Parts: sequence; C-alpha cells; structure tokens
Amino acid sequence: MLSLKSKTMRIFLSLLAAILLLSGCADPESQLQKKAAKIHAQALTVDSHTDTPLGLNRDGFDFALRNDPVETRSKIDLPRIKEGGMDGIWFAVFVGQGERTPEGNLRAKNRAHQVTDLIYETVENHAEDLEIATEAADLERISKKGKHAIFIGMENGYPLGNKLSLLDTFYLRGVRYVTLVHTANNDICDSSTDSLEHNGLSAFGEKVVRRMNDLGMIIDLSHASDETVEDVLELSRAPVIASHSGARALCDHPRNLNDELLLKLKENGGVIQTVLLTSYIKEMPGNPERDSAKAAVWQKHGNYYELDEAGKEAFLVDWYAVDRDFPEQLATVSDMVDHIDHMVDLIGIDHVGIGSDFDGGAELEDCYDVSQMGNITLELVRRGYSKEEIFKIWGGNLTRVFGEVERVSKSES
Repeated sequence: MLSLKSKTMRIFLSLLAAILLLSGCADPESQLQKKAAKIHAQALTVDSHTDTPLGLNRDGFDFALRNDPVETRSKIDLPRIKEGGMDGIWFAVFVGQGERTPEGNLRAKNRAHQVTDLIYETVENHAEDLEIATEAADLERISKKGKHAIFIGMENGYPLGNKLSLLDTFYLRGVRYVTLVHTANNDICDSSTDSLEHNGLSAFGEKVVRRMNDLGMIIDLSHASDETVEDVLELSRAPVIASHSGARALCDHPRNLNDELLLKLKENGGVIQTVLLTSYIKEMPGNPERDSAKAAVWQKHGNYYELDEAGKEAFLVDWYAVDRDFPEQLATVSDMVDHIDHMVDLIGIDHVGIGSDFDGGAELEDCYDVSQMGNITLELVRRGYSKEEIFKIWGGNLTRVFGEVERVSKSES
C-alpha cells in the first residue's frame, strides 16, 4: 500500500485537489469534508491531556450541559465531547507547584486526592455516557458500549513529595500517567521553565522512573527540562510520552522538544502528543498591554495555585477580564498540523499523536473547544494522510505505548 507520509506526497495531493476544483471536475473540499467526517467517526479518538477537572465544581459550570466556551471559559463538557466525536479523554489531576516542605507536600497530596474524587464523582453522575478507563484495551472496550472513556493522569509529580509509596497509592486510584514536573522544579526533576537544580532527574526521580515502570504507569515528559528528558529516555525500560508538547523547530519554546530529543523519543518507542496551545504552536506578534495586564493580575492576587477557592475565583475574574480586553491572537489548526507534519517527517507516523491541553489554556482559532476536534482530521485529510495514518495519530500510537508500558510491568512481576 502506498505510504503518504512524505511531505512531497502531501503537497502533491493538495495541488491535485486544487486542480480538480479549478477544472470544475469535482468539488474536492466537499468530498474531503465527507471523507474526513467518515474517518473521524471510525477512528478511536483520544485526547491525552486536558485540565477539565479544575473546573468541574466551578460556579456556573454544568458538565451535563453544553456550556458556552467564551462565557464559561470551558472547553469540555459531555455534549461537546459527543459533538467532537471523542472516544477517550485523559483528565489531569493537576496540582500547581507550591512549597517543597512537609506542609506543602501534604497540601498537594490532599488536593490531588480531592481532584481525583471529583473525577470519579463526575463519571458516576454520568455513568450512562462515561466510564473510568485504567487499561490500554479499555478505549476500544468502552467505545463499543457507546460510552466515552475517561483516563486519569497526574500533571506534576509534586503531590508525591519525596514519598515513593504514593505512586502506588495513586496507581490504585486509577492514575495511569504522571507528568513528572510542571513549570517549576520539584523533588523529582527539573522543569523546562526553571533553573537547573538536579541537572535532570534527582536521585529520587530515578526511583520514581523505575517504580513507574514496575507499576505500569506511563511516564510523561511534557514540561520537563531537556536534561530530564534525556535522563528518563536513558533510564526507562518502557516507552514514554510527551502528553501535550510541540516541535521546537517550529516554535522555539522550552516546553517543546527539539529534533535531537524527538529522535531519541523515537528510539525509546514513545510518542509525542501534539498540543493545541497557541504559545507552543506559533510565535505570535508581541502584545505588551496584554502581558502587562496579566502580570498585574499575578501581582494583585499572588500565586494562583496557592490560593483558596475564593481567592482563585477572584483571580479568574480579573484574568478573564484581561482576555476580554486584550484578546490573544490564536494559531490555527493548519499551524498545529505543521507540527504534526514536521514530527512525522522526522520520526515517523508511529510516534505522533494529539494532546490538546484544553481547559489549561489551549484554544485554536478553528479548534476552540472539543466540539471542533473534527477540524484536525479534516486538515490531515487535506494534507494527504491515509485513514490508517490518521487512526494512529488519533489514538493508535498512544494506545500502543500504553500497552507496551503494561507489558513491561507484567514482565517484571
């Protein structure tokens, strides 16, 4: 079967569609839309990273209703999951970085349990449509029942503090990946947006990687420093993921992976899940007024992640006001698929997927929330990706990695 991976073939197919349109022989756009819709419906689609749990109990938000994405600032709810044709979504148990003290670690651990409780409560309240997934095979099993699979990941290993046993605790609660670090260093490793402290993984971080391999938990390298990524790829016995990242060659942000690290990720057998957050997709013109206004909100309220619930609500009122007064210029689905093209050309179709970061800041001009995920499939079809390749991007590659992580765990038991 002819492979459509190469950039040359994708360009050729795009030109062919344009020629057909000009010749009046067909309506390629309409046909592409029908083809894309059919492929999207057939694919087992999964989004590897969302921060939706942060807003599940927020005033004015009802997960059962179709919430306005502008008015509520939400990107995901049950009606829009159905509209977007998503079979599975990873909900992140996110805890922002705070003080690395016994007291801070305890607060973080308790907060992680609270968010996990909220996920289970939401799924139980919508049991006719949702089901918790804890194994790679659950995506297909749950989809066949006409339901949507909810996987649980932990974003930031901070709730673990320096206690390895907490990995087992959260594994038993259904957590199946841990994003080792967030925007600041923790006891596990260095962040991509902080100074070098451990020069990669700490001694404790090495124990975390080994124990995650033993348990069958996926190691997530998004937000990790280059040194941390290299350390993990050298140490891990199982494939790893970057649950919501992009290609640094196209957008020079430390959160993205450079080509050298992408090639090492391929050697590991892992997968990079392409993010939909504009600042990681495309460098936009500067907006000093917006930047200053955002900084003023932090100065006024303090660290959002260390505020109580009332403080967070007050913070968000001012934060969203900035978005209203100084709207961000957004990247497009085409810009995002440029990252997919680059990474597929560099490391192959088997190592690229999709992880939106919805409800964590992600939004594109033409994929503003989960209801518009089919627009990504349409762009992939426009660029000449085959049905089989799109199936891999939308869930096949991540499911493969998850299955291999499980096999490594069982082989060690």
